[in-house]
Amino acid sequence: MKIRTGFDIGFTLSQPTPMILMLSVHPSRLADLLSPQEITFDPPSPAHEYRDQFDNICHRIVAPPGQLLISADFTVQDTGEPDPTVPEARQIPVQDLPDGVMVYLLGSRYCDTDKLSQTAWSLFGTTPEGWARVQAIVDYTHERIRFDYQRADATRTAHDGFMQREGVCRDFAHLAIAFCRCMNIPARYATGYLGDIGVPKDPAPMDFSAWFEVYLDGPEGPRWYTFDARHNRPRIGRIVMARGRDATDCAIATNFGFAHLARFDVHTDEV
Repeated sequence: MKIRTGFDIGFTLSQPTPMILMLSVHPSRLADLLSPQEITFDPPSPAHEYRDQFDNICHRIVAPPGQLLISADFTVQDTGEPDPTVPEARQIPVQDLPDGVMVYLLGSRYCDTDKLSQTAWSLFGTTPEGWARVQAIVDYTHERIRFDYQRADATRTAHDGFMQREGVCRDFAHLAIAFCRCMNIPARYATGYLGDIGVPKDPAPMDFSAWFEVYLDGPEGPRWYTFDARHNRPRIGRIVMARGRDATDCAIATNFGFAHLARFDVHTDEV
């Protein structure tokens, strides 16, 4: 399967503003590019590329005053297969987890596990460990939170989402991640492209999507598996851009000064 994807994102700035952009596909998907992934800036702006501690590709720029348009359009090869479902994948005892995975058991900016631990154990303490427990968390989160794009809140934590019972895809991911970590299951945040492939077309404007991954021991050994608490079904054509502890580590744009978001168009469609 070939997927054409990209974006046009515009900012209005009153002064030169340093920014960190996380708009490239993740290094794990670079081999699937069928056309160059060229990020363009109008007006032209020098960009410095680097990898962060989670191996995400970042670009540093100093955005000029006035209007800035950031664009990309490229094609990616995809398997066309839905997210794998592996009910036999088991939970790994904490003492047997790799050192690099341990950070995904800890609380973070948006996944305030200290406020949710008692709730998590009361809700999921009797569920079977492993895949079934993660799926129980996904089912609960899917029902607990009502999706409302107009109710997006950049400061909403997992506990806030649990109490307010509304949010967007990142809020579904944060609550499910926090519950998993409370239950000693490593979980990390992921963001990227997710088009309406294999599902009815969503009439709402397209956006980047957020989901999460958990570390379980499957038939081929320990690995990260994809879960999506907002949609709660295996999906086709995910193209990951960034991974981290939560949305803090995966922000599409971080500006060090005021930048008004004037345009935001994302596209991802099967060719």
